[in-house]
Amino acid sequence: MEKNNGAAKRIAADALFAALGLIVFLIENLFPPLFIPGAKMGLSNIFSLAALILYGPVDAFAVICVRTVLGALFAGNISALMYSLSGGIVSMAVSAALLYLVYPRISVMAVSITAAVAHNIVQNLVFVALSGTALSFSYMPYLALIGVLAGAIVGGAVMLIFKRVPLSVYERALGSGRGDPENNE
Repeated sequence: MEKNNGAAKRIAADALFAALGLIVFLIENLFPPLFIPGAKMGLSNIFSLAALILYGPVDAFAVICVRTVLGALFAGNISALMYSLSGGIVSMAVSAALLYLVYPRISVMAVSITAAVAHNIVQNLVFVALSGTALSFSYMPYLALIGVLAGAIVGGAVMLIFKRVPLSVYERALGSGRGDPENNE
């Protein structure tokens, strides 16, 4: 019975992270793009990164997939799904690799920045592959800069959350987590 209870808590946690990410995505979607068509801060990634840190890559990928698909449906932009989902999957793979292979030699902030830059580059590559518009490669430096800014904001938010909210809160509410990034007590 305890094993089923733990699995139910993780599914509930994943659903909560996906729902929070979806809400933030929908709010962020109401604002105009940053400098370049389609460019957003990606604040919903706060919850994907938190899921990765607390529960691991499988849960984080589930959060990304659910949030991205529902976000495309609710925003009425199904065509953007191929860009968002491909960018999200690659950026989460980058985040997971860095967290499991390099962390703590690099910070959560560095992980977030690297993932955001990867996300933007992958989205641009998908656009170029689908549209055949090689001129879109000229956006890469701008997308990388926006990725650095977005990654810093997301990474900073995640670090702040984990510094201010003790890990024991997550463990009591949602079951045992993976560990503590950035020296949470």
